[in-house]
Amino acid sequence: MEKIKCLIVDDEPLAIEILQAYVQKIPWLECVAALDSGIEVISYLYENKVDLLFLDIQMPDVTGIQLAEHVKGKCDIIFTTAYNEYAVEGFELEAVDYLLKPISFDRFFKAAQRAQKQNGKLSLEASDYIFVKSEYKIKKIELANILYIEGMKDYLRIVTKEEKVMTLQSFSKLVPVLPVAKFVRVHKSFVIALDAIDSIEKSKIKIGDQLIPISESYRENFFEIIQRKAV
Repeated sequence: MEKIKCLIVDDEPLAIEILQAYVQKIPWLECVAALDSGIEVISYLYENKVDLLFLDIQMPDVTGIQLAEHVKGKCDIIFTTAYNEYAVEGFELEAVDYLLKPISFDRFFKAAQRAQKQNGKLSLEASDYIFVKSEYKIKKIELANILYIEGMKDYLRIVTKEEKVMTLQSFSKLVPVLPVAKFVRVHKSFVIALDAIDSIEKSKIKIGDQLIPISESYRENFFEIIQRKAV
């Protein structure tokens, strides 16, 4: 699996630590360096190829906007900033996304998915199965058979057309390997297969006999996806 090589640029050590931790949770991202100076970035990019910049805007020497103008067309950019007044500039510079601090992991992951799609490194979506550890064995699960996945404290319950599989796993590890065109998170405790939906009513999704709640934090993204598929 080819990874997206990321460079984190921020003059705040804590912000760098948070972004590095987020990148480590996503198996198709790789942080190749973290720098706190725009000048250092220009020098680094002169000698190294990078696919994606996580770029702060307010920096002491070269601003993120200036740096983005310098590297435009050479790599993708996701702005990470505490200031929303630069959103227009971000749009004009064709940034993949614009993240406002403090950045949640779910919002970061959504931006990373956009970068993955734009970058073209979608090898994970070509796979039609996953392997998970269940009890004392490793099970192969066909993605087409998954109805939904439910979080249960330290475990996930993967409900398929034939069985229910319990695995000592977390959503942060499993979600990144699921095809974004087929699966969507609708609640902190539920990921559903879009193909498995029978009906949607208000804030509930019906899959077979199961009613799955749609939480407020995932509602907008879910209905955006549904709207794109509506006729």
